Amino acid sequence: MRLLLVEDDDHVAAALSAILKKHGFEVTHARNGEEALQAVLPAANAGRAPFGVVLLDLGLPDQDGYQVCGKIRKLTTTPVIMVTARADVRSRIHGLNLGADDYVVKPYDTGELLARIHAVSRRSAAADTDDGAGTAGSGGTDEAARLRLGPVTIELSTRRVSVTGTEVQLTRKEFDLLALLAQRPGVVFRREQIISEVWRTSWEGTGRTLEVHVASLRAKLRMPALIETVRGVGYRLVAPAA
Repeated sequence: MRLLLVEDDDHVAAALSAILKKHGFEVTHARNGEEALQAVLPAANAGRAPFGVVLLDLGLPDQDGYQVCGKIRKLTTTPVIMVTARADVRSRIHGLNLGADDYVVKPYDTGELLARIHAVSRRSAAADTDDGAGTAGSGGTDEAARLRLGPVTIELSTRRVSVTGTEVQLTRKEFDLLALLAQRPGVVFRREQIISEVWRTSWEGTGRTLEVHVASLRAKLRMPALIETVRGVGYRLVAPAA
């Protein structure tokens, strides 16, 4: 797998690149935001397999790392893992809203980083397969592909969500999480079940990512009571009044 490592510290990049190469990755090193953006352009990858993952350190010398994340997402659907020293939930939600697929908080364990890289690459490959299958065999009615929960409308076929007619922009995983819960309102989904179905992994480290996505959905939809936390078990969607 090709991996784009965005890291301004050459010593850190060299050490991490050596580890990644031992695990079978072909590493391209970008030292700043501009180099990273140039690296993901289609012209820079002509005749080569696309990057499987972008590992993006947010502490860049030329541009704000969050802005670079947003720009990368506009150029490619390649999964982005943010590397940040900020452990607060708001910072993580901000990164996910800009299109990041996951995050690693410094200092991190190398084994954890490798697990997250493999996890996001598997999820991306599975999502591409699902999208292709859905497009080829779509024959249901519009109503069958639409869920209505009070003021919330979820269009499964087009992956659009609106609240009282106003479209809300969700990330891929935010939509998948909402759609899963919305298909069985009132039913409690165990954390392990959600992680398995939405993230397609059983790795326990994804639990924090789930919490951040739930918090982000509540904020974006401006309906904090829509997704209820069932302590010690998981989450359920509480259908609002029309």
